[in-house]
Amino acid sequence: MIKKLLPAVVLPGCCLLLTLLMACSSESPREKYSFNTGWKFSLTAGEDAQFPAYDDSDWRPLDLPHDWSIEGEFSNEHPATVGGGALPGGVGWYRKTFTIEDAEKEKLFYIEFDGVYQNSQVWINGNYLGKRPYGYTSFRYELTPYLNYGNDTNNVLAVKVDNSKQPNSRWYSGSGIYRNVWLVATGKIAVDHWGSFVRSPVVNKDSALLSVRTRILNHGDNRADINLTTLVYGPGGNLLTSAIEKNIPAGDSLIIVKQELKITDPLLWSDTKPQLYRVVSEIRNGKILLDSYETLTGIRYFEFDSDRGFILNGEPVKIKGVCNHHDLGCLGAALNTRALERRLELLKEMGCNAIRTSHNPPSPELLDLCDRMGFIVMDEAFDMWKMKKTEYDYSLYWDKWHKKDLEDLVRRDRNHPSVFIWSIGNEILEQWDSTGMPIARELAGIVNELDGTRPVTAGCNDPGPHNYVIRSGALDLIGYNYHEEMFPDFPVDFPGEKFIATETTSALATRGSYDMPSDSVRRWPLRSDLPFNEGNDDLSCSSYDNCSTPWGSTHQETWSVIKKHDFLSGMFIWTGFDYLGEPTPYSWPARSSYFGILDLCGFPKDAYYFYKSEWTDEPVLHIFPHWNWTDGEEVDVWAYTNCNEVELFLNGRSLGVHRKDNYKLHLQWRVSFEPGILLAVGKKNGDEVLRMEIHTAGPASRIILTPDRHIVEAGGSDLSFITATVVDKNGIVVPHADNLITFTIEGDASIAGVDNGCQTSMESFKANSRKAFHGKCLLVLKAGNSKGSVRVTASSDTLEEASIEIRMQ
Repeated sequence: MIKKLLPAVVLPGCCLLLTLLMACSSESPREKYSFNTGWKFSLTAGEDAQFPAYDDSDWRPLDLPHDWSIEGEFSNEHPATVGGGALPGGVGWYRKTFTIEDAEKEKLFYIEFDGVYQNSQVWINGNYLGKRPYGYTSFRYELTPYLNYGNDTNNVLAVKVDNSKQPNSRWYSGSGIYRNVWLVATGKIAVDHWGSFVRSPVVNKDSALLSVRTRILNHGDNRADINLTTLVYGPGGNLLTSAIEKNIPAGDSLIIVKQELKITDPLLWSDTKPQLYRVVSEIRNGKILLDSYETLTGIRYFEFDSDRGFILNGEPVKIKGVCNHHDLGCLGAALNTRALERRLELLKEMGCNAIRTSHNPPSPELLDLCDRMGFIVMDEAFDMWKMKKTEYDYSLYWDKWHKKDLEDLVRRDRNHPSVFIWSIGNEILEQWDSTGMPIARELAGIVNELDGTRPVTAGCNDPGPHNYVIRSGALDLIGYNYHEEMFPDFPVDFPGEKFIATETTSALATRGSYDMPSDSVRRWPLRSDLPFNEGNDDLSCSSYDNCSTPWGSTHQETWSVIKKHDFLSGMFIWTGFDYLGEPTPYSWPARSSYFGILDLCGFPKDAYYFYKSEWTDEPVLHIFPHWNWTDGEEVDVWAYTNCNEVELFLNGRSLGVHRKDNYKLHLQWRVSFEPGILLAVGKKNGDEVLRMEIHTAGPASRIILTPDRHIVEAGGSDLSFITATVVDKNGIVVPHADNLITFTIEGDASIAGVDNGCQTSMESFKANSRKAFHGKCLLVLKAGNSKGSVRVTASSDTLEEASIEIRMQ
């Protein structure tokens, strides 16, 4: 067996990955191993670190995924600039030593990288395997010709990552092998990398036709005929049907087999019922199993209609989506499946049903989660083409690499039922240049040749008929970035065409900050020649939904248009979460964005409850702001609700009833502040449904710890997100508390990160303490390998400490 490797594991919180990663049969030569543990890393290695004899004894040991930039200090001097998160880049080296037994010599070995940022070069035992410049692409190399075998003979894999030339991104990219790495072993006749393509060309309520195309590689000398059997398992795990292609000549190096299978009474995938099927491809020579390869898929049918919008399985569905960058807040760009899952859980609770992978190929794990949880995905390839946006961006590699990178994206992701739209670019500068026409046609042609089952779009921030990308005729969906005032005129501007709002809103907010009067909308930055921070000394933005960029809008402004017209198929809000970098409307010392509906910690801003009241059927009543102000100060009180009416009370006195309708998206009272209790009572059809109270808080007294989960999986990757809240003696959140909170851990666990959601905080994400921001901060606890209990304690000089137990099982 292979030594110093772990078998493929399920990352906690995502049981779906089991069928994707496990070997299909104990008889099958195919095995997939996590290759994440036991690496060494250096930021100061010499140029000969690819050779096995290189002395790496003083290198730092670590496990992947890894992002070295997030470990650095914030500085305005870093070449990434604040747009890139004000964190360092550089050149990093990774090395891993492993052995393979003699008994494995008949197998083929491949190393698979889900993503390396950026300019990765890979060597095995000093032999150069290749380079991939694009930091978001997935790729693999074959190791077989260069491997050493035997328990006493080492193999050394070396990876150089060069993220030194910056700026190369308009947001925080991270640096390093920041996604998973896998070692795959197969027999000499096996399904190719991303070698299956499962489509549902015919679907109705009674039956579905599955079309399966399988690419088989033959590296063997055996020219005997082979058989391919394809088996389909239903969502409950039962075998539904199978097909066999017999006597396939095995002499060719590449064989493509097409099969069709009929499913009766199919369970359709949708955003509310994401039913999943498993397709297993088995290659045999007689009774000998040569390979077993699994593909997860879903059965659904859909269309975009110029009049009715988006139709899924025969029913109209409004796409209620968000754009997200790939960083995970204080975890940086380093992938963690539980962190992704938590984000999607929060968005799903808000009523979100769609994700745009802004503006690059996502991690495979994100799409696996979207498959399982029911998210419609716009899978995006590029943020730029040949014309650059930053000095050292992907435009440098466009001519040589764009075709390969786009082909790899489509081949990798085309079986995911969550993927509904391909985006070939975002705000491409060739919109204003005639070269945009042939490039758009080329890219759409690549996509359609490999898939052809999903529409192609692009995010156009000048979405007029003069736009060269639109004029190319390559787009199946006309993608609008912003310009909500133009949405109603779309049928006139583009008769017979189909619409998607690829990017909307760009509202700005700091959690817990409020600028009054709330009915005065601020558009920042006001002028491009003024410092971004002019006009607000604390570098905050109001959470009343009265602050946006001048090219954008408030949340209510855009949604009020989208909800009104059926032909507007849906929207992708900029953004679901705050992200590192691009701190519009400010510059340094701000270092992360203000766009999110949730902050960098995942703490909801007030707009979260606006969407929940509009996008879900769950009763919602949310009033704000906090109730700690100056006596007599005029305070605007807002309510987001889906109740028919809300009555507001201050210390038992009614301040009046306000009624909700389709055009009034929030309710507002102007109240003269006095300490006490603000009470809102929501009613539907005259009956009380909900009530919410806000109390004036006293001095900070103690800490409350609240984990998102008390039980996590041992194994070194699962997380518990623990909120530390500063409260008064009565348990009321102190809205302006900024106490420094220190965390201690007893047991086999570690601190993965700390944060507080403040866009201007320069504290390290990798510390054991954090100041509260508006009464809250976050500890991300990472499970160790051992089962048992872990005690987490939060303390502060002037506050009563708090402790909780988290169980590892």
